[in-house]
Amino acid sequence: AIATTPDSHRSIAAIMCDPCGCVIVNQADVKIIETCGAFTKIAHAGFHCLIPCLCQCTNGMLSMRLQQMQVTCETKTKDNVFVTIKVAVQYQINNDDESIKAAQYRLTNAREQIESYVYDVVRSSVPKIELDDVFETKDEISNSIKQNLTLSMGEFGYAILASPITDIDPDAQVKRAMNEINK
Repeated sequence: AIATTPDSHRSIAAIMCDPCGCVIVNQADVKIIETCGAFTKIAHAGFHCLIPCLCQCTNGMLSMRLQQMQVTCETKTKDNVFVTIKVAVQYQINNDDESIKAAQYRLTNAREQIESYVYDVVRSSVPKIELDDVFETKDEISNSIKQNLTLSMGEFGYAILASPITDIDPDAQVKRAMNEINK
């Protein structure tokens, strides 16, 4: 069985060699070329010829497009109110050969890695802040997420472009109570 991940876009067709040795790479993608299972080069957009009798084949395709993922994290504030915070992380692989190679060989699932770092930052910063202040400091929390992700994901070839907090949703009972106070 061949393992597939959303980030590497691996498929049976991407791993098997074309008997003619012809490889076509789409504009926003790159393919990894290996010889006898060892990294040889990166195939950028266009037509490439491989030599199948020398065990040259593609092993994986990476998208160079800007990608976005939504991370939803529930945590408790300093005043013991549960809130659900949604963060939109916008990321992409850096367009240099070392970054592409790192993204292919050093990290199995970028999305899970990003998600765990977002959880870590949110769950370590929000419990120190009261509910009212969470709304006021969302930009600081967002910047902290971006800095943390930039440092950690940079070594795997990824650039983090933004990580805005798109929603802060307190527990339903707290929302009702707040609405009653504001009437």
